[in-house]
Amino acid sequence: MESATEPSSVGIVNKEDSCAIARQRIIAIAGNPNVGKSTLFNNLTGMHQHTGNWPGKTVSNAEGYCKTKKYSYKMVDIPGTYSLMAHSLEEEVARDFLQSGKADAVIVVCDAACLERNLNLVLQTMEIMENVIVCVNMLDEAKKKGIQIKLDILSKELGIPVIGMVARDGKGIRHLLNTLDKVMEEGIRSYFCESDCEIPHLKEKLIQSRSRLANSRMDEIQLEEEAVSAVMNTAEKICDNAVVHTNELEYSKDRKLDYILTSKRTGYPIMAILLLLILWITIAGANYPSQMLAAGLFKFQDLLTKLFEYVSAPDWLHGLLVMGAFRVPAWVVSVMLPPMAIFFPLFTLLEDAGYLPRIAYNLDKPFKKCCACGKQALTLCMGFGCNAAGVTGCRIIDSPRERLIAILTNSLVPCNGRFPTLIAIIAMFFAGTAGGIKSSFLSSLLLTAFVLLGVGMTFLVSGLLSKTVLKGMPSSFTLEMPPYRRPQIGRVIIRSIFDRTLFVLGRAVAVAIPAGIFIWVTANIFIGDQSLLTHFASILDPFAKIMGMDGVILLAFILGLPANELVVPLIIMIYLGQGVIPEAGNFAEMKTLFVSQGWTWVTAICTMIFTLMHWPCSTTLLTIKKETGSIKWTLAALAIPTAAGMILCFVVAQTARLFM
Repeated sequence: MESATEPSSVGIVNKEDSCAIARQRIIAIAGNPNVGKSTLFNNLTGMHQHTGNWPGKTVSNAEGYCKTKKYSYKMVDIPGTYSLMAHSLEEEVARDFLQSGKADAVIVVCDAACLERNLNLVLQTMEIMENVIVCVNMLDEAKKKGIQIKLDILSKELGIPVIGMVARDGKGIRHLLNTLDKVMEEGIRSYFCESDCEIPHLKEKLIQSRSRLANSRMDEIQLEEEAVSAVMNTAEKICDNAVVHTNELEYSKDRKLDYILTSKRTGYPIMAILLLLILWITIAGANYPSQMLAAGLFKFQDLLTKLFEYVSAPDWLHGLLVMGAFRVPAWVVSVMLPPMAIFFPLFTLLEDAGYLPRIAYNLDKPFKKCCACGKQALTLCMGFGCNAAGVTGCRIIDSPRERLIAILTNSLVPCNGRFPTLIAIIAMFFAGTAGGIKSSFLSSLLLTAFVLLGVGMTFLVSGLLSKTVLKGMPSSFTLEMPPYRRPQIGRVIIRSIFDRTLFVLGRAVAVAIPAGIFIWVTANIFIGDQSLLTHFASILDPFAKIMGMDGVILLAFILGLPANELVVPLIIMIYLGQGVIPEAGNFAEMKTLFVSQGWTWVTAICTMIFTLMHWPCSTTLLTIKKETGSIKWTLAALAIPTAAGMILCFVVAQTARLFM
């Protein structure tokens, strides 16, 4: 195999020198999904856009900038697509940008292990763009599979620059930029290995061909099929000369792993075991950091209190700013940050290793039975971290009907904000409050069961919607299985912390600050001898009792609309009759308080069910409104999980009362 940095054969002619540095050059980066296109974009621009391993990850254009000694470039990462014939949203966006004429050149990224398929896009791009550069990426993985790419022959066959590279390691980047500068200066001479203009009687042959085509009465579909066939045949001929297979008889390790991870017998159990393992590591690892973080934040609160006392600030101002605007976000940070700092990197490791598309493959059949799209499995996985991110991820679903189903049901899986409530109740009433490996493993096992309940409800509600208000047949889609890769742990940790953890945490804190002020005000305004919160809880109590809870619990869920992490501290605050959110205590003390207020195992189960299935947080609702552009569907997204939770809680509570 040629070196990733070895020059390729390029045909070039001179342009006018005045065009050398006339303006900033716009370069489009195109390619099939999972070829390392976004990784190359990040290496060129330094913009750390989130990169994943599933098709259609980048739905909208992303822009970044880079400079060489000669030129300044604006790089545009267009959506990953297999074709420019616009059968999907991604293909339409990619085609429209290339046809707009805005780009001075196009870099088409190809997977060295799947070059023939990738060349289809290269050839289509060459038909509408003058300056095209091919980057054959992942040469290292192709070599492991016994695939050798002759870059010089490929460049000669195509008649355009071909650069070999390993984008993940940055190999070939400098060569690419040098070639890009050359193309900007001189242009590309020819797209074909033979000079078509020298073929005798070419003009006459073209006229004859057009005449035959006009008289063939070929319809649009047949014409497209013929065009696709011609492109595929050309790609096959080129690869016959440029690609060498050294061990065709050897079974790929990827196929052996796929047989285990995607088979009917082992695929689903492995998914459940991995989910259990991730949750167990998260629960066991987040406990002590959460306590330490809470202690540090509340010590800082004490310093703020002393500062307010020093300046003789009024009590109401201290309560509003310190006990409300600071204390509530402090609780949110101490509860959210440690689990997210563990969960997101673990989740990203699976993504980086190439496992998430296998999950989508496994869940495609169940979603098809519900008349939904298999891509919904990917948005469901994104919802575990943050439902708002899961809703945004629904853009990868082409069908408007199936996209809407995915949006409406995404909140049925627990996000990171609901895990603390579930973990606390499980620890108090089912797994024991002593801690240790046994307790954390049992907590993880029960938490996994509730997560699977949420997934099951997603299937059920998706099926009901498909047979009622959103009728339709499931659509098919092409899901490319990326190769298994060894995750780059350092990059994964940095990317997950900055792209996910801090982003979600910042959004939660932003809504927790005004929520903290509101909670403090309502907790410190009294009517008679009771606060407004207590009065509201009394009003809700009869209705909540029907669902196996009480008015305080239901009120805590309502006030937790900005951030689900606030539910447990709100319950404690109202039970104790305090005017502020309490400091984090241990589970044994919390259980004693809850039992004294009438909690039983039925209350615990119903509260967990309602935690799993109730209205989305305010951030998710705003995201749904933005994605759907409809208040009606936003209200439906609020009502559907709430109705499911209420019905299930009612059934559990009434059934328990029959036997108690």
